[in-house]
Amino acid sequence: MFVNCFTNENIENSVNRFKNILRLKGFPIEKAQKDLDSILNISDADFQDYNDNRRQAILDFHLKNNSDYSKFIQKTHYNTWDEIPIMTKAELQKPLKERLSKGYKSSTVFVNKTSGSSGHPFIFAKDKYAHALTWAHIIWLYQQHGIDMNSSLEARFYGIPKDVVGYKKERLKDLLANRHRFDIFDLSESNLHKFLDLFKEKPFDYINGYTSSVVLFAKFLKEQNVVLKSVCPTLKICITTSEMLFEEDRELLKNQLGVIVVNEYGASELDVIAFENAKGEWLLNNKTLHVEVVGDHGFPLPNGKEGNIVITSLYNKAHPFIRYQIGDRGIIDEKSTARTPILKSLTGRTNDFAVLPSGKKVPALSFYYVTKSVIEDSGLVKEVKIIQKELSEFTIEYKAENELNQIQKQKIINAVETYLEKGLVITFERKDELERSKSGKLKQFTSQLDS
Repeated sequence: MFVNCFTNENIENSVNRFKNILRLKGFPIEKAQKDLDSILNISDADFQDYNDNRRQAILDFHLKNNSDYSKFIQKTHYNTWDEIPIMTKAELQKPLKERLSKGYKSSTVFVNKTSGSSGHPFIFAKDKYAHALTWAHIIWLYQQHGIDMNSSLEARFYGIPKDVVGYKKERLKDLLANRHRFDIFDLSESNLHKFLDLFKEKPFDYINGYTSSVVLFAKFLKEQNVVLKSVCPTLKICITTSEMLFEEDRELLKNQLGVIVVNEYGASELDVIAFENAKGEWLLNNKTLHVEVVGDHGFPLPNGKEGNIVITSLYNKAHPFIRYQIGDRGIIDEKSTARTPILKSLTGRTNDFAVLPSGKKVPALSFYYVTKSVIEDSGLVKEVKIIQKELSEFTIEYKAENELNQIQKQKIINAVETYLEKGLVITFERKDELERSKSGKLKQFTSQLDS
Protein backbone atom coordinates (compact mmCIF):
# COMPACT_ATOMS: atom_id res chain seq x y z
CA MET A 1 0.00 0.00 0.00
CA PHE A 2 1.38 3.41 -0.97
CA VAL A 3 1.38 6.12 1.69
CA ASN A 4 1.66 9.76 0.64
CA CYS A 5 4.19 11.24 3.08
CA PHE A 6 4.11 14.78 1.62
CA THR A 7 2.64 17.68 3.59
CA ASN A 8 1.66 20.90 1.83
CA GLU A 9 4.73 22.63 3.32
CA ASN A 10 7.08 19.86 2.20
CA ILE A 11 5.65 19.88 -1.31
CA GLU A 12 6.04 23.67 -1.57
CA ASN A 13 9.67 23.55 -0.43
CA SER A 14 10.58 20.51 -2.52
CA VAL A 15 9.83 22.07 -5.90
CA ASN A 16 11.35 25.50 -5.34
CA ARG A 17 14.33 24.94 -7.63
CA PHE A 18 12.24 23.48 -10.41
CA LYS A 19 9.71 26.28 -10.02
CA ASN A 20 12.51 28.84 -10.28
CA ILE A 21 13.58 27.36 -13.63
CA LEU A 22 10.01 27.62 -14.96
CA ARG A 23 9.60 31.12 -13.53
CA LEU A 24 12.80 32.34 -15.18
CA LYS A 25 11.47 31.09 -18.51
CA GLY A 26 8.31 33.15 -18.03
CA PHE A 27 5.94 30.34 -17.07
CA PRO A 28 3.53 31.38 -14.24
CA ILE A 29 3.99 28.20 -12.21
CA GLU A 30 2.67 29.63 -8.90
CA LYS A 31 -0.66 30.58 -10.47
CA ALA A 32 -0.80 27.23 -12.27
CA GLN A 33 -0.25 25.28 -9.05
CA LYS A 34 -2.82 27.37 -7.20
CA ASP A 35 -5.37 26.81 -9.97
CA LEU A 36 -4.59 23.07 -10.08
CA ASP A 37 -5.20 22.87 -6.33
CA SER A 38 -8.62 24.44 -6.91
CA ILE A 39 -9.40 21.87 -9.61
CA LEU A 40 -8.33 19.01 -7.32
CA ASN A 41 -10.69 20.30 -4.63
CA ILE A 42 -13.79 20.31 -6.86
CA SER A 43 -16.37 17.91 -5.41
CA ASP A 44 -17.47 14.76 -7.21
CA ALA A 45 -20.95 16.23 -7.63
CA ASP A 46 -19.62 19.39 -9.31
CA PHE A 47 -16.91 17.90 -11.50
CA GLN A 48 -19.07 17.28 -14.54
CA ASP A 49 -20.15 20.93 -14.49
CA TYR A 50 -16.50 22.00 -14.30
CA ASN A 51 -15.65 19.88 -17.32
CA ASP A 52 -18.63 21.09 -19.34
CA ASN A 53 -17.91 24.73 -18.55
CA ARG A 54 -14.20 24.49 -19.42
CA ARG A 55 -14.94 22.78 -22.75
CA GLN A 56 -17.45 25.44 -23.69
CA ALA A 57 -15.11 28.24 -22.59
CA ILE A 58 -12.16 27.03 -24.69
CA LEU A 59 -14.43 26.41 -27.68
CA ASP A 60 -15.92 29.92 -27.43
CA PHE A 61 -12.44 31.44 -27.11
CA HIS A 62 -11.12 29.83 -30.27
CA LEU A 63 -14.27 30.52 -32.26
CA LYS A 64 -13.82 34.18 -31.40
CA ASN A 65 -10.03 34.48 -31.56
CA ASN A 66 -8.73 31.85 -33.97
CA SER A 67 -9.61 32.42 -37.63
CA ASP A 68 -8.04 29.14 -38.76
CA TYR A 69 -10.18 27.15 -36.33
CA SER A 70 -13.29 29.12 -37.28
CA LYS A 71 -12.72 28.17 -40.92
CA PHE A 72 -12.24 24.54 -39.96
CA ILE A 73 -15.32 24.29 -37.74
CA GLN A 74 -17.43 26.26 -40.28
CA LYS A 75 -20.42 26.90 -38.00
CA THR A 76 -20.55 29.21 -34.98
CA HIS A 77 -23.02 27.06 -33.05
CA TYR A 78 -23.59 23.35 -32.49
CA ASN A 79 -26.49 21.86 -30.57
CA THR A 80 -24.31 19.29 -28.82
CA TRP A 81 -20.60 18.81 -28.17
CA ASP A 82 -20.70 15.54 -30.14
CA GLU A 83 -21.45 17.42 -33.37
CA ILE A 84 -18.21 19.43 -33.26
CA PRO A 85 -15.88 18.20 -36.06
CA ILE A 86 -12.92 16.00 -35.21
CA MET A 87 -9.50 17.62 -35.73
CA THR A 88 -6.79 15.40 -37.21
CA LYS A 89 -3.04 15.94 -37.40
CA ALA A 90 -3.33 16.54 -41.14
CA GLU A 91 -5.28 19.76 -40.45
CA LEU A 92 -2.38 21.03 -38.36
CA GLN A 93 0.35 20.59 -40.96
CA LYS A 94 0.51 24.19 -42.07
CA PRO A 95 2.62 27.17 -40.94
CA LEU A 96 2.28 27.77 -37.21
CA LYS A 97 1.54 31.49 -37.63
CA GLU A 98 -1.66 30.55 -39.48
CA ARG A 99 -2.82 28.48 -36.50
CA LEU A 100 -2.08 30.83 -33.61
CA SER A 101 -4.91 32.64 -31.88
CA LYS A 102 -5.26 36.41 -31.97
CA GLY A 103 -2.88 38.08 -29.54
CA TYR A 104 -0.29 35.30 -29.65
CA LYS A 105 2.91 34.98 -31.67
CA SER A 106 5.63 32.36 -31.81
CA SER A 107 8.04 34.52 -29.79
CA THR A 108 5.67 34.74 -26.82
CA VAL A 109 4.49 31.11 -26.57
CA PHE A 110 6.02 27.70 -25.94
CA VAL A 111 6.80 26.13 -29.34
CA ASN A 112 7.83 22.52 -29.94
CA LYS A 113 7.58 19.66 -32.44
CA THR A 114 5.67 16.43 -32.00
CA SER A 115 7.76 13.26 -32.07
CA GLY A 116 6.17 12.09 -35.31
CA SER A 117 5.86 8.56 -33.88
CA SER A 118 2.46 8.25 -35.56
CA GLY A 119 3.91 9.39 -38.88
CA HIS A 120 2.25 12.85 -38.71
CA PRO A 121 4.88 15.30 -37.43
CA PHE A 122 3.98 18.97 -36.92
CA ILE A 123 4.96 22.06 -34.94
CA PHE A 124 2.63 23.17 -32.14
CA ALA A 125 2.33 25.93 -29.54
CA LYS A 126 1.06 26.36 -25.99
CA ASP A 127 0.51 29.64 -24.24
CA LYS A 128 2.76 30.02 -21.21
CA TYR A 129 -0.01 29.57 -18.67
CA ALA A 130 -1.19 26.33 -20.30
CA HIS A 131 2.37 25.02 -20.35
CA ALA A 132 2.85 25.96 -16.69
CA LEU A 133 -0.37 24.12 -15.85
CA THR A 134 0.98 21.05 -17.65
CA TRP A 135 4.07 21.13 -15.43
CA ALA A 136 2.02 21.72 -12.29
CA HIS A 137 0.03 18.63 -13.19
CA ILE A 138 3.16 16.52 -13.82
CA ILE A 139 4.72 17.64 -10.52
CA TRP A 140 1.53 16.60 -8.73
CA LEU A 141 1.38 13.22 -10.49
CA TYR A 142 4.97 12.39 -9.59
CA GLN A 143 4.40 13.41 -5.98
CA GLN A 144 1.68 10.75 -5.72
CA HIS A 145 4.45 8.17 -6.15
CA GLY A 146 6.97 9.82 -3.85
CA ILE A 147 9.02 11.51 -6.58
CA ASP A 148 10.31 14.98 -5.70
CA MET A 149 11.22 16.77 -8.94
CA ASN A 150 13.62 19.03 -7.03
CA SER A 151 15.77 16.41 -5.29
CA SER A 152 15.02 13.00 -6.82
CA LEU A 153 17.78 11.91 -9.22
CA GLU A 154 16.34 10.69 -12.52
CA ALA A 155 17.82 8.06 -14.83
CA ARG A 156 16.46 9.31 -18.15
CA PHE A 157 16.19 6.88 -21.07
CA TYR A 158 15.41 9.42 -23.78
CA GLY A 159 16.84 10.64 -27.06
CA ILE A 160 19.09 13.66 -27.32
CA PRO A 161 19.93 15.93 -30.28
CA LYS A 162 23.35 15.35 -31.83
CA ASP A 163 23.94 18.89 -33.10
CA VAL A 164 26.21 20.89 -30.80
CA VAL A 165 23.67 23.53 -29.77
CA GLY A 166 20.80 21.08 -29.24
CA TYR A 167 23.05 18.67 -27.36
CA LYS A 168 24.39 21.31 -24.97
CA LYS A 169 20.91 22.71 -24.42
CA GLU A 170 19.52 19.31 -23.41
CA ARG A 171 22.50 18.57 -21.16
CA LEU A 172 22.01 21.90 -19.40
CA LYS A 173 18.32 21.13 -18.92
CA ASP A 174 19.29 17.72 -17.52
CA LEU A 175 21.68 19.35 -15.05
CA LEU A 176 19.09 21.85 -13.86
CA ALA A 177 16.40 19.19 -13.63
CA ASN A 178 18.63 16.79 -11.62
CA ARG A 179 18.73 13.95 -14.13
CA HIS A 180 21.29 11.87 -16.04
CA ARG A 181 20.41 11.07 -19.64
CA PHE A 182 21.35 7.63 -21.01
CA ASP A 183 22.25 7.40 -24.70
CA ILE A 184 19.49 5.25 -26.16
CA PHE A 185 20.88 5.71 -29.67
CA ASP A 186 23.42 3.02 -28.83
CA LEU A 187 21.94 0.05 -27.00
CA SER A 188 24.79 -2.30 -27.81
CA GLU A 189 25.90 -4.72 -25.09
CA SER A 190 29.05 -2.72 -24.38
CA ASN A 191 26.99 0.42 -23.80
CA LEU A 192 24.49 -1.45 -21.62
CA HIS A 193 27.42 -2.49 -19.41
CA LYS A 194 28.22 1.21 -19.04
CA PHE A 195 24.59 1.87 -18.09
CA LEU A 196 24.85 -0.73 -15.34
CA ASP A 197 28.10 0.75 -14.05
CA LEU A 198 26.42 4.16 -13.74
CA PHE A 199 23.63 2.66 -11.64
CA LYS A 200 26.30 1.24 -9.35
CA GLU A 201 27.89 4.68 -8.98
CA LYS A 202 24.94 7.11 -8.79
CA PRO A 203 22.07 7.19 -6.25
CA PHE A 204 19.22 7.20 -8.78
CA ASP A 205 15.72 7.54 -7.34
CA TYR A 206 13.74 6.66 -10.46
CA ILE A 207 13.93 5.62 -14.09
CA ASN A 208 11.94 7.55 -16.69
CA GLY A 209 12.03 6.74 -20.37
CA TYR A 210 10.86 5.08 -23.54
CA THR A 211 9.37 1.70 -22.80
CA SER A 212 11.27 -0.24 -25.46
CA SER A 213 14.67 1.07 -24.33
CA VAL A 214 14.06 0.31 -20.65
CA VAL A 215 12.76 -3.15 -21.55
CA LEU A 216 15.88 -3.86 -23.60
CA PHE A 217 18.00 -2.83 -20.61
CA ALA A 218 15.96 -5.16 -18.38
CA LYS A 219 16.59 -8.05 -20.78
CA PHE A 220 20.30 -7.30 -20.54
CA LEU A 221 20.05 -7.32 -16.73
CA LYS A 222 18.36 -10.73 -16.87
CA GLU A 223 21.19 -12.09 -19.01
CA GLN A 224 23.65 -10.71 -16.45
CA ASN A 225 21.60 -12.20 -13.59
CA VAL A 226 21.36 -8.74 -11.97
CA VAL A 227 18.43 -7.12 -10.16
CA LEU A 228 19.06 -3.40 -10.53
CA LYS A 229 17.89 -2.40 -7.04
CA SER A 230 20.48 -4.74 -5.54
CA VAL A 231 23.26 -2.58 -7.03
CA CYS A 232 21.33 0.73 -6.81
CA PRO A 233 19.41 0.52 -3.50
CA THR A 234 18.12 4.10 -3.76
CA LEU A 235 15.98 3.19 -6.80
CA LYS A 236 12.25 3.41 -6.03
CA ILE A 237 10.21 3.42 -9.23
CA CYS A 238 10.29 3.10 -13.02
CA ILE A 239 8.06 5.29 -15.19
CA THR A 240 7.62 4.07 -18.76
CA THR A 241 6.29 6.36 -21.46
CA SER A 242 5.77 7.01 -25.20
CA GLU A 243 5.21 3.37 -26.17
CA MET A 244 2.94 0.48 -25.25
CA LEU A 245 3.81 -1.47 -22.10
CA PHE A 246 2.76 -5.09 -22.47
CA GLU A 247 2.11 -7.19 -19.38
CA GLU A 248 5.01 -9.57 -20.02
CA ASP A 249 7.33 -6.58 -20.30
CA ARG A 250 5.93 -5.11 -17.10
CA GLU A 251 6.71 -8.35 -15.27
CA LEU A 252 10.21 -8.35 -16.71
CA LEU A 253 10.77 -4.77 -15.53
CA LYS A 254 9.43 -5.48 -12.05
CA ASN A 255 11.61 -8.57 -11.70
CA GLN A 256 14.84 -7.14 -13.10
CA LEU A 257 14.60 -3.58 -11.83
CA GLY A 258 13.23 -4.63 -8.45
CA VAL A 259 10.86 -1.65 -8.18
CA ILE A 260 7.26 -0.80 -9.00
CA VAL A 261 6.48 0.14 -12.61
CA VAL A 262 4.18 3.05 -13.48
CA ASN A 263 2.94 3.49 -17.02
CA GLU A 264 2.45 6.96 -18.48
CA TYR A 265 0.54 7.87 -21.63
CA GLY A 266 1.03 11.37 -22.94
CA ALA A 267 1.52 13.65 -25.91
CA SER A 268 3.93 16.57 -26.07
CA GLU A 269 1.33 18.81 -27.68
CA LEU A 270 -1.15 18.15 -24.85
CA ASP A 271 -0.11 16.88 -21.42
CA VAL A 272 0.05 13.55 -19.61
CA ILE A 273 -3.10 11.83 -20.86
CA ALA A 274 -3.17 8.89 -18.45
CA PHE A 275 -1.00 7.93 -15.47
CA GLU A 276 -1.15 4.90 -13.24
CA ASN A 277 -2.09 5.49 -9.62
CA ALA A 278 -0.99 3.46 -6.61
CA LYS A 279 -3.82 0.96 -7.26
CA GLY A 280 -2.54 0.26 -10.76
CA GLU A 281 -5.46 2.07 -12.39
CA TRP A 282 -4.64 4.09 -15.50
CA LEU A 283 -6.34 7.36 -14.54
CA LEU A 284 -7.23 9.68 -17.39
CA ASN A 285 -6.32 13.34 -17.05
CA ASN A 286 -9.58 15.22 -16.60
CA LYS A 287 -7.95 18.24 -14.97
CA THR A 288 -6.37 19.90 -18.01
CA LEU A 289 -7.84 17.67 -20.75
CA HIS A 290 -11.14 16.18 -21.83
CA VAL A 291 -10.66 12.67 -23.23
CA GLU A 292 -13.24 10.87 -25.36
CA VAL A 293 -13.39 7.55 -27.17
CA VAL A 294 -15.45 7.91 -30.34
CA GLY A 295 -16.57 5.86 -33.31
CA ASP A 296 -15.61 6.48 -36.94
CA HIS A 297 -18.21 9.25 -37.28
CA GLY A 298 -17.03 11.17 -34.22
CA PHE A 299 -19.78 10.27 -31.77
CA PRO A 300 -18.79 9.01 -28.29
CA LEU A 301 -18.93 5.29 -27.66
CA PRO A 302 -20.22 3.71 -24.44
CA ASN A 303 -17.56 2.95 -21.85
CA GLY A 304 -16.18 -0.52 -22.53
CA LYS A 305 -16.20 -0.07 -26.32
CA GLU A 306 -13.01 0.44 -28.31
CA GLY A 307 -12.69 3.49 -30.54
CA ASN A 308 -10.57 6.46 -31.56
CA ILE A 309 -9.14 8.61 -28.78
CA VAL A 310 -9.93 12.32 -29.22
CA ILE A 311 -8.77 14.97 -26.79
CA THR A 312 -9.62 18.57 -25.97
CA SER A 313 -7.01 20.79 -24.30
CA LEU A 314 -9.04 22.76 -21.80
CA TYR A 315 -6.62 25.66 -21.24
CA ASN A 316 -4.45 26.18 -24.33
CA LYS A 317 -5.57 29.49 -25.78
CA ALA A 318 -2.60 29.95 -28.12
CA HIS A 319 -3.44 26.94 -30.27
CA PRO A 320 -6.69 24.95 -30.53
CA PHE A 321 -6.75 21.24 -29.76
CA ILE A 322 -10.49 20.63 -29.69
CA ARG A 323 -11.76 17.10 -30.31
CA TYR A 324 -8.27 16.35 -31.60
CA GLN A 325 -7.72 12.79 -32.83
CA ILE A 326 -4.33 11.77 -31.52
CA GLY A 327 -3.99 8.62 -33.63
CA ASP A 328 -4.48 5.95 -30.95
CA ARG A 329 -7.37 3.69 -30.14
CA GLY A 330 -8.49 2.79 -26.64
CA ILE A 331 -11.23 1.78 -24.23
CA ILE A 332 -12.55 3.75 -21.25
CA ASP A 333 -13.35 1.48 -18.31
CA GLU A 334 -17.00 0.81 -17.51
CA LYS A 335 -16.47 1.76 -13.86
CA SER A 336 -15.33 5.27 -14.80
CA THR A 337 -17.03 8.34 -13.36
CA ALA A 338 -16.83 12.03 -14.30
CA ARG A 339 -14.47 12.52 -11.36
CA THR A 340 -12.41 9.37 -11.91
CA PRO A 341 -12.22 8.26 -15.57
CA ILE A 342 -10.04 5.19 -16.14
CA LEU A 343 -8.34 4.10 -19.36
CA LYS A 344 -8.91 0.37 -19.60
CA SER A 345 -6.66 -0.31 -22.58
CA LEU A 346 -4.71 1.45 -25.31
CA THR A 347 -3.73 0.39 -28.81
CA GLY A 348 -0.91 2.33 -30.39
CA ARG A 349 2.65 3.57 -30.52
CA THR A 350 4.53 0.30 -30.28
CA ASN A 351 8.10 0.69 -31.51
CA ASP A 352 10.64 -1.84 -32.67
CA PHE A 353 14.41 -1.68 -32.87
CA ALA A 354 16.62 -1.31 -35.88
CA VAL A 355 19.64 -3.64 -35.92
CA LEU A 356 22.59 -2.14 -37.80
CA PRO A 357 25.52 -3.86 -39.58
CA SER A 358 27.85 -2.98 -36.69
CA GLY A 359 25.60 -4.88 -34.30
CA LYS A 360 24.31 -1.72 -32.69
CA LYS A 361 20.60 -1.65 -31.82
CA VAL A 362 18.69 1.62 -31.95
CA PRO A 363 15.04 2.22 -30.97
CA ALA A 364 12.73 3.10 -33.83
CA LEU A 365 12.05 6.42 -32.12
CA SER A 366 15.56 7.36 -33.20
CA PHE A 367 14.11 7.96 -36.65
CA TYR A 368 12.27 10.95 -35.22
CA TYR A 369 15.64 12.65 -34.89
CA VAL A 370 16.41 11.73 -38.50
CA THR A 371 13.14 12.74 -40.13
CA LYS A 372 12.70 15.92 -38.09
CA SER A 373 15.48 17.42 -40.21
CA VAL A 374 12.85 17.88 -42.93
CA ILE A 375 9.91 18.69 -40.66
CA GLU A 376 9.51 22.26 -41.71
CA ASP A 377 6.98 24.81 -40.62
CA SER A 378 5.68 24.80 -44.19
CA GLY A 379 4.39 21.28 -43.67
CA LEU A 380 6.22 20.01 -46.78
CA VAL A 381 6.44 16.38 -45.62
CA LYS A 382 3.03 15.17 -44.48
CA GLU A 383 3.80 11.59 -43.48
CA VAL A 384 6.93 9.49 -43.08
CA LYS A 385 7.55 5.77 -42.91
CA ILE A 386 10.94 4.02 -42.66
CA ILE A 387 11.34 0.41 -43.79
CA GLN A 388 14.44 -1.65 -43.10
CA LYS A 389 14.77 -3.93 -46.14
CA GLU A 390 18.17 -5.45 -45.36
CA LEU A 391 20.70 -5.04 -42.57
CA SER A 392 22.24 -1.99 -44.26
CA GLU A 393 19.34 -0.91 -46.51
CA PHE A 394 16.57 1.48 -45.50
CA THR A 395 13.76 2.96 -47.57
CA ILE A 396 12.19 6.25 -46.50
CA GLU A 397 8.65 6.51 -47.84
CA TYR A 398 7.08 9.92 -47.58
CA LYS A 399 3.88 11.70 -48.53
CA ALA A 400 4.47 15.19 -49.90
CA GLU A 401 3.22 17.45 -52.67
CA ASN A 402 6.66 17.52 -54.30
CA GLU A 403 9.73 15.32 -54.46
CA LEU A 404 12.45 16.03 -51.93
CA ASN A 405 15.34 17.72 -53.65
CA GLN A 406 18.93 16.52 -53.41
CA ILE A 407 19.79 19.00 -50.66
CA GLN A 408 16.90 17.76 -48.52
CA LYS A 409 17.77 14.12 -49.17
CA GLN A 410 21.39 14.72 -48.29
CA LYS A 411 20.28 16.41 -45.07
CA ILE A 412 18.46 13.22 -44.08
CA ILE A 413 21.42 11.03 -45.08
CA ASN A 414 23.70 13.19 -42.94
CA ALA A 415 21.29 12.81 -40.01
CA VAL A 416 21.27 9.02 -40.52
CA GLU A 417 25.05 8.97 -40.31
CA THR A 418 24.94 11.13 -37.17
CA TYR A 419 22.28 9.23 -35.25
CA LEU A 420 22.76 5.70 -36.57
CA GLU A 421 26.03 4.94 -38.38
CA LYS A 422 27.82 5.47 -41.67
CA GLY A 423 27.68 3.12 -44.64
CA LEU A 424 23.91 2.61 -44.72
CA VAL A 425 22.10 2.66 -48.06
CA ILE A 426 19.14 5.06 -48.02
CA THR A 427 16.55 5.23 -50.78
CA PHE A 428 13.62 7.63 -51.00
CA GLU A 429 10.13 6.97 -52.35
CA ARG A 430 7.45 9.64 -52.59
CA LYS A 431 3.93 8.22 -52.44
CA ASP A 432 0.45 9.66 -52.69
CA GLU A 433 -0.60 7.56 -49.69
CA LEU A 434 1.35 5.43 -47.24
CA GLU A 435 0.27 1.92 -46.33
CA ARG A 436 -1.48 1.57 -42.97
CA SER A 437 -2.33 -1.28 -40.64
CA LYS A 438 -5.79 -2.78 -40.45
CA SER A 439 -6.59 -0.51 -37.53
CA GLY A 440 -5.72 2.55 -39.62
CA LYS A 441 -2.48 3.44 -37.83
CA LEU A 442 0.63 4.39 -39.70
CA LYS A 443 3.64 2.66 -38.18
CA GLN A 444 6.62 4.94 -38.65
CA PHE A 445 9.21 2.17 -38.61
CA THR A 446 8.99 -1.38 -39.93
CA SER A 447 11.76 -3.96 -40.09
CA GLN A 448 11.57 -6.68 -42.75
CA LEU A 449 14.52 -8.57 -41.28
CA ASP A 450 14.01 -12.05 -39.88
CA SER A 451 13.90 -11.97 -36.07
